[in-house]
Amino acid sequence: MNFEYTSEQIQLRSTVREFAAAEIAPHVMEWDENQIFPLDAIKKAGELGLLGAIFPEDLGGAGLGYIDYAIVIEELARVDPSVALIIAAHNSLCTNHIYLAGSDEQKRRYIPKLATGEWIGCWSLTEPEAGSDAAGTRSTAVLQDGHWILNGGKTFTTNAQYADVCVAMCVTDRQASQHGISAFILDKGTPGFRVGKKENKLGMRASATGEVLFTDCRLSPCQLLGKPGEGFVDSLRILDGGRISIAALAVGTAQGAFDAALRYSKQRKQFGRFISEFQAIQHKLADMATSIEAARLLMFQAGAMKDAGKRVTKQSAMAKLFASEMAVKVCDEAVQIHGGYGFIKDYPVEKFYRDVKLCTIGEGTSEIQRMVIARQLLKE
Repeated sequence: MNFEYTSEQIQLRSTVREFAAAEIAPHVMEWDENQIFPLDAIKKAGELGLLGAIFPEDLGGAGLGYIDYAIVIEELARVDPSVALIIAAHNSLCTNHIYLAGSDEQKRRYIPKLATGEWIGCWSLTEPEAGSDAAGTRSTAVLQDGHWILNGGKTFTTNAQYADVCVAMCVTDRQASQHGISAFILDKGTPGFRVGKKENKLGMRASATGEVLFTDCRLSPCQLLGKPGEGFVDSLRILDGGRISIAALAVGTAQGAFDAALRYSKQRKQFGRFISEFQAIQHKLADMATSIEAARLLMFQAGAMKDAGKRVTKQSAMAKLFASEMAVKVCDEAVQIHGGYGFIKDYPVEKFYRDVKLCTIGEGTSEIQRMVIARQLLKE
C-alpha cells in the first residue's frame, strides 16, 4: 500500500484549490442567498477539465482516475459544496451512464460536449413515489410505431433547470420488475420534455434541484441508452461510482468546516485565553481531524479499487455512509466551537452545517447504504 500522493495529484489538488479560491470563494454567500446557479464558474471548471474528469482524453475528458476525481470533488466542497455537487452529478451520474452503457455513436455524440462543459448534464431516477424504492418507478416508455413515447415525471434531479442533456429511467416492461426499467437520453428542447418545479432547499442552494416531466415525449430508438430493461441495473453500477464522489463531497465539506473551526479557535478569546488552549476545544478538534482522515482513507480505498477495475459496491457504500455521517457530526461540532457566531451567516460553518445533511440522503440514504453493505457481507 502507498499512502502518498503522486506529484501529479499534488499538482491537481493545488490547481483545483487555486481555482476554488479565485472563482468560487468570493461568491459563495451571494450564490447561496439568492439560489444562483454559478454557470460561469461551471463553464470555467469545464475549461480545466473538471466536467470530464473521469473520461478518456479521446472523448474530450481529462483521463483522471477515481482517486484524482475524489481529490477534485473534495477541494471544491471545501469551499462550496453546491459547486462540488453540480460537478459530481454531471460527471458521476449523467455522463458516466452514457459512458458505461452507451453505444459508440452515443458516446461520440454526447460525451465530448459534456466533458468540456459545453453541455450540462442531469440524471433522473427518483420519483415522488419512488425515492429509496427506485424499482417502484412509475414513469413509462411505450414503443409505438418505431418510437418510444415517454410519460411521467422525476423529482430531485440535480442540475435539472440548466441541463442540456438528461438521462432518465422509465418502465418499459411492468412485469419484469427491476429488469423492466430502461434508460433514455433526452436533449433539451425535445417536444414533450420540460423542466418543472425548482425546489427551495435547506442547503446546497446554488445547486439547482427540480422536476423533469414527460408528456407524450417522442424519442427515436437511438435515444434508448443501453439494453432494453437494463436501465435500473445499469443505474446501480453508476451509483457504485457516484457514491465515491458523495464521500468526497462529505469529506471536503467536513474539511472546510474543520478548517474554519480551527482558525476561529485560534482567534477567539474567552476568560483571557484563546479557546484553542482549552482542553474541551482541543478534544473536539482532535476527534474531528481523526474522523475526517478515517473517512478520507475509506474514500481512497474505494477509489483505488475502482481504478483497479474491481467491484466497489460494498466499499463505496461504506465510504459514503461513514463519510456522510462523519461530516454531519464534524459540521455540528464546528458550529459548537463557534458558539453563537456559528449560527450567524457571517461565518462559513453556518452554511456547511446546512449543506452537509444532503450527503446522508443523496444517492441513497444512510439506511439504504447499510442495506447495501449488509447484503454484500452476507454474500461473502
